[in-house]
Amino acid sequence: MNRLLLLSLCMLQAFFAADAQRVKALVGGTMIDGYGGRPLRNSVILVEGERIKAIGQVGTLAIPKGAEVISTEGMTVMPGMWDMHVHLMINGHSDYTHWDSTYLGDFEKTIMPSSAHQLLMAGVTSARDLGGPLEASLRVRDRINKGEIPGPTMYMSGPFIQHKPYPGTEAFRWGVEGVEDAREKVRTLAKAGVDCIKLIDQDEMTMEEVEAVVDEAHKHKLKVVGHSHRPEEIRRGLKAGVDCFEHTGLAAAPEYPADIIEMIRERTAKMNLGPLFWTPTVEGLYNYEYVINNPEHLDNDSWKLGLPKHIVEDIQKSIQKPERLSYYGLNPLRKPTLERKVKQLKESGVVLLIGTDSGIPMKFHSQSTWNELDVWVNRLGLDPMYAIRAATYWPAVAMGVEKDYGTIAEGKFADIIAVKGDLLRNIDLLQRVDMVMKKGIRYK
Repeated sequence: MNRLLLLSLCMLQAFFAADAQRVKALVGGTMIDGYGGRPLRNSVILVEGERIKAIGQVGTLAIPKGAEVISTEGMTVMPGMWDMHVHLMINGHSDYTHWDSTYLGDFEKTIMPSSAHQLLMAGVTSARDLGGPLEASLRVRDRINKGEIPGPTMYMSGPFIQHKPYPGTEAFRWGVEGVEDAREKVRTLAKAGVDCIKLIDQDEMTMEEVEAVVDEAHKHKLKVVGHSHRPEEIRRGLKAGVDCFEHTGLAAAPEYPADIIEMIRERTAKMNLGPLFWTPTVEGLYNYEYVINNPEHLDNDSWKLGLPKHIVEDIQKSIQKPERLSYYGLNPLRKPTLERKVKQLKESGVVLLIGTDSGIPMKFHSQSTWNELDVWVNRLGLDPMYAIRAATYWPAVAMGVEKDYGTIAEGKFADIIAVKGDLLRNIDLLQRVDMVMKKGIRYK
């Protein structure tokens, strides 16, 4: 590292350190706290260091002398968003085989930090990464936590756990062969320090192996996140006690089978087990045709942040003809099922979470999260406050960190974003987040 760059980094770190110590007052905005209650007009939020000190209104809560006043007049102020399904190691490229074989060595130093930075600039202050090389995932997470690089507070699963890795993916997909091997793989991940376990293709494993993965994870106080592309993945996951399911299914069936809905209802009725969480990740499928006909966002510079020119050009080349991408080949069959399946899940008592599968072809970390909320509200008809809570309060509960994250409340970390306008009326305002604060530091 040359001296000029080192000096610049030191100065930047010093600035953030000093900035974090100042009392800040966010004054004038309409505050949505994440709990679901009525928004607070003319709000005042006092931030001291990393945490929220006090909340009130203009005229009733005094602003300390010398505090930095940040005007939020005419803005909606809310907790920083969570994205519960991202892949930092990919960024919109359409050919996974090419990407993995070409850039595996760049994941930790370049691609994953770039993805994390893009998420933060989009107002995502916490995110769950589901599938990546173990050491790279944890080192990127820890560098963010130390303030060395900008990004959301990350919760990392490390490698996928499955029956057998796909060719060329052994660095981030771990196969299991038998019950003891399944337990040993989970123990290895737990000892390394992952935040959750990612289970995929569990319908290709024996039931005993699936149960071993879940049981061993729970012994280590780790939640298990399971794919739900196929009905048998869901059945086995529910039987084994998976804590959170991902996606709405690859199959073109118009709805979930009746036996699965009954299993979900039986599980959600067991209040002693806590909520059953589900991350449907619908926007990528729902918006595909729109992207084909309106490809302007593919040229948006936001997704290029932190990526070298040759990688940007490679991504652009891979998505030049979006209508030809095999990844979305079944989309005409799958899209019509999304609204029905999401409605089934909601009516069955699951807690839906905002997550995007961000990083899949043409879906960039700088754009995916707001698109998910937009589809929920403006296409699927879900209430805006419901969608906001699915991106703030409930993810923190799902990860067991609601005492510190997920809502705007005294004593919690100051993860706060703001947008100009009335967010409850126009949820797509989130595409242009005007202010991003994470743990008291203002990044935007």
